[in-house]
Order: sequence, then structure tokens, then C-alpha cells
Amino acid sequence: MLRILAFILAMVAAPLAAETRVPQNQAEIALGFAPLVKQAAPAVVNIYAKRVVQVQTSPFMNDPFFQEFFQGFGTPRPQVQNSLGSGVILTADGIAVSNYHVVGEAQDIRVVLNDRREYEADILLADEEADLAILQLREAQDMPYLPLRDSDTVEVGELVLAIGNPFGVGQTVTSGIVSGLARSGTATGSARGYYIQTDAPINPGNSGGALVDVNGALIGINTRILTRSGGSNGIGFAIPSALVQRFVEQAQTGADRFNRPWAGMNGQPVDSDIAESLGLDAPRGIVISELHAVSPFLAAGFRKGDVILEVGGQPVNTPDEMVFRMSVAGLGNKVAITRFRAGETDEVAVELVAAPDVPPRDPRRSTSRAAIPGIELSNINPAVLAELGLPLSVEGVVVTDPGPAGQRAGLARGDILRAINDVAVSDSATAVQLLEKASRWLLLDVQRGNQRRVLRFRL
Repeated sequence: MLRILAFILAMVAAPLAAETRVPQNQAEIALGFAPLVKQAAPAVVNIYAKRVVQVQTSPFMNDPFFQEFFQGFGTPRPQVQNSLGSGVILTADGIAVSNYHVVGEAQDIRVVLNDRREYEADILLADEEADLAILQLREAQDMPYLPLRDSDTVEVGELVLAIGNPFGVGQTVTSGIVSGLARSGTATGSARGYYIQTDAPINPGNSGGALVDVNGALIGINTRILTRSGGSNGIGFAIPSALVQRFVEQAQTGADRFNRPWAGMNGQPVDSDIAESLGLDAPRGIVISELHAVSPFLAAGFRKGDVILEVGGQPVNTPDEMVFRMSVAGLGNKVAITRFRAGETDEVAVELVAAPDVPPRDPRRSTSRAAIPGIELSNINPAVLAELGLPLSVEGVVVTDPGPAGQRAGLARGDILRAINDVAVSDSATAVQLLEKASRWLLLDVQRGNQRRVLRFRL
């Protein structure tokens, strides 16, 4: 009886004071996770979000043959989309976190606690790339919340619970272990990130829910699964709490978008062939392949061919890991980078800065008289490169909003205008003037990714 009482006290104690351990006897095993669930579950909420999207409708949309040829054609019509997911309250005044794909761009967000209390919520900060969104519950006071544990202290094999609202059936708890760390580029779809991997079952609706340790502390936000059937196959991914902490800090300062440090460089993982050619003892790190002219790494003395082994004392083996480590270190700080060059290893301090928004992007939108009315163009600078994910080497003018006419012409956000009617384009003001002057013909030299094409129009 005394052992059971001691175990209960250990499970409900404050996370910093509690000692992580596995059950020691049959009585503790029989007790299960009930005290932990009672402690953590009140801070995990269900989220219902509504957003209005413009959907293209076409008479061929249900035809199995012609629908492939008429994608993107038709009249845009507003349509209401509903999404269901989970979230976690992180402060007593109602700051909560969820996934971007649950609440991003939503016009109406309703948060329901497990005691059935309901709150309207507003998005403070959202970031599609990290798939995180920070919410503020309206008129919330004395809310239950989960403390954050430093995710860098998490180890493979730790017992964890995943708490969320799978399939909309209500709050559910599943258990498992941390089955992997430093997972990057392994989630479904086009997601980028750095994840904690768990075999605790995660299903649709669990997105945005909590991954907690045996002391009730949050170590990650459940976000994705690796699946072929649509259900959990025992490989789930959670966004580490260290990144969540940075999101909360920026939201509390009033930022409406996440400002991550800019490396201004490209690199690739070191494989066995590269390691042998460079004299590394094993395949590890990232070899630099390109540096922007104003990259903070270039300013710190890095050059092509250098290998980055660690960021802030933590090993990095993929570009996504490096982005994560820099984001966790935080803007405005200096971080120690472990570098390998010509058989020698040293440490170099690099200042973490945002991508410079210079020269001015000077956004310009064409008038109704232009060959393509309503298109928005901007000058390319490092900030624009980072926002649109453009190659570091591109210069000139980029499409930031094609508008309805631009979409019909085949243009998309992120397209680079090289020339208009055989006149080279170097800035947004010149580009808009050329569109305004075009009369009989319009010839666009456009780059999308690594491909260039010429679009011809008769006006």
C-alpha cells in the first residue's frame, strides 16, 4: 500500500521535481497511467475550425478523362471547409498551440475543453512550413496547461502518451515509446521539419495534440503519421517542444509570423563517398555547396566545401536539422558551429539574423490597363528568397500574386520574370511599365524552379 501511494505521489509531482523511471513492481504496473492522464488531459483541447476557400468548378470536373485537361479552369466559387483536430494549452491565460493544417487561415475557431467548456480563439502566429500555429483563447483565465520539457533531453525508449481527438470521437489517450529522434524529411506529403518519432498510435484528428512524458510534461506536438492505409501504423511524428517554445515567445512579443534565422547557404548531407574524399572518419554533417553574398556564414569565414558537423553542440546531418537547430537557438543570438575543413575541426561563432529585406522589394501591382491586370510583382532580395523558397542565385523580379488574370495566363506565385517582350526585367517598376505598354503581343520569359519557358499571348 505504501508503494502504491509513493508511486501516485511521484506521478502527480511537478515535472522538475519528479524522477523519470519505469514501474518497479506489479502493483505499479497495474496502476497504469491514470494519475498522469488526470494531470495532463485537461490541458489538451478539441479544435473545430472553419475556413472559406475559392474552389474552381468546371463541367468536366467529374469526367474521368477530361478532368485532367481542365484542371484550374472554371469559375472560382467560395466553399466552406471544416477541419477537426487537437490543441494544447500552454499558459494559464489561454495561449495554445496546434498545427497549421488544422487552423491555418481559418475564419472561425472553436476550442472545446474536456470538461465541455467552449472558447472562441484567434490565431496569434502561424507558420505553414513548421506546421505550427499559436492561438489565444478569448476571455480565458486560470486555464489548465502543460509545462514544456526541453525536447533535447528526450531519449529513445522513453514512455510517452499521445493525447488528442482522433476521428472526432472525443479525447483519447494512447501509449508508446519514443522510437526515434532527429527524424527529418520522413513525414507524409511535402512537409519539411525535424521530428520526434513515436509508436504511440496517432490517427487523423490527433494533429495538434500532446505527446507527453511520464511526468506530464509536453515534449512534442503530434503532427503527422507515416501510413499507406490512412490509419496509424506505429510511426508517428511530433514537432519538438523546443521549437514550440520559440513560437510561443515570438507570439507573446506580438509577431504574426515566425521569424527564423537565415543561413543564406545550401548544403547536402555527407555520404560515404563525400566523407572519404574529404577525409572525414564517418559520413556525418552537411557539406556547403552554395553561399549567398550576404550570408552570415560567409561573413563568419565559411566557404564552399566546408562541412558543418554541429550547431550549438548538437549534431546536424540534414539541412532540415540545421534549420531546426538555428530556429531553436533564436534570432539575435550567436551560435557555435563546429566546422570541418582540410582535416581540421574548429568552432566558429555565427550571428543568427533574419534574411535581410534589402534592397527594398518595392511591390507593384498592375492596373486594369495592363496586359495582365492585377498581377503583383516584387524585387528579389534575401527576405523574398526565404519567403518563397527561391534558389539563392536568382535575381530580378518575382510574381508574388498572379491575380485571376495571371492565373489564367499560367503564372503562379514564385515565378521569376526574366524578360517582357524581349526586354530584360531588373526591377518591379520596370516590369509593370512594360506590362502597361504592351499592345498587340505579350511575350514573357518566365523561370519556375530550374525550368525556363516562354509564354506568348495575342492581346
